[in-house]
Amino acid sequence: MQNSPIIENDALNETLQETPVDSDKTDAFDGIVGESTKMQDIFRLVERVADSDSTILINGETGTGKGLIAHAIHKQSYRRDQPFVSINCGAIPENLLESELFGHVKGSFTGATANKVGKFEAANGGTIFLDEIGDMSQDLQVKILKVLEERCFEPVGGCKTTKVDVRIVAATHRDLEEEVQKGNFREDLFYRLYVIPIKLPALKERRSDIPHFVAHFMDRLNSTKTTAVDSISEEALNVMIQYTWPGNVRELANLMERIVVIKGQGEIEIDDLPRKMRDEAPKNCILSPEITGEGLCLSTAVSEFEKRLIYQSLEKTKWVKNRAAKLLHVKRTTLVEKIKRYDLQKCA
Repeated sequence: MQNSPIIENDALNETLQETPVDSDKTDAFDGIVGESTKMQDIFRLVERVADSDSTILINGETGTGKGLIAHAIHKQSYRRDQPFVSINCGAIPENLLESELFGHVKGSFTGATANKVGKFEAANGGTIFLDEIGDMSQDLQVKILKVLEERCFEPVGGCKTTKVDVRIVAATHRDLEEEVQKGNFREDLFYRLYVIPIKLPALKERRSDIPHFVAHFMDRLNSTKTTAVDSISEEALNVMIQYTWPGNVRELANLMERIVVIKGQGEIEIDDLPRKMRDEAPKNCILSPEITGEGLCLSTAVSEFEKRLIYQSLEKTKWVKNRAAKLLHVKRTTLVEKIKRYDLQKCA
């Protein structure tokens, strides 16, 4: 497969940026943190395509939240009141996956003591999410292709065709184009799946979302673990922002649970972070915004930088404005004016 046309999310940015997120459907994104430009573009794309019934292929590293986006697509669609059925194609042994997907009839193989309804039939009328479809064998790929083309299948050991009305959302951490070239993935299935692609960014590509994730996980954990960890130091937060997060959001969620449970109460300090994270962070470095292909609003970046410095000075001086003004080499009246402008408030 040479020079195949690949449509990335960026190709839709020009039109999507003019489309506001529908406030009446924001509950579909509950539990998904995403204030960055890249994630806001994805939210708009989801709203645009949810009702289309087109097949969607979500690509992203492990731990980026592919399942959450798939669920959001279902909740935004007209199928929202019908089943959402998820199956991880890479987590089920090959000899059992076909039965899980299509069901089986009694006596079709050893251990098949009764008829079983498969995931496709269970999802009839709704959405089926095929996670890690890139791990599926070519034999099963042929059968998935048939469902996409003909909207029907036969259970394992059966001869009766079952018709289904399902919307297929697939996901993978693999580069399926590369897998096609290697002969590991069928080209015809690739093009059937690659109708609407959604590329999820790695956490290191959306660092501006990290403070929002930290606050989100802190609030959620405090309510479920009966803990009282209510803040994080500027130094610790900067280290977390600088970290590369190879495990993406899942790694951040697990780390926050570990810290909050062990800490119990108070403020997360830099010493609460794993040593490898502290060692990886640049020393005496203040985070600078990243210039993406979409460009950067200089005035916004400067304002955010100023806001962070002012807040840091206030935290260091326990919100004594005279001392904070001295740290920043500005007049107290100037500092007070900026505090009001940015609506800065001391955390409870």
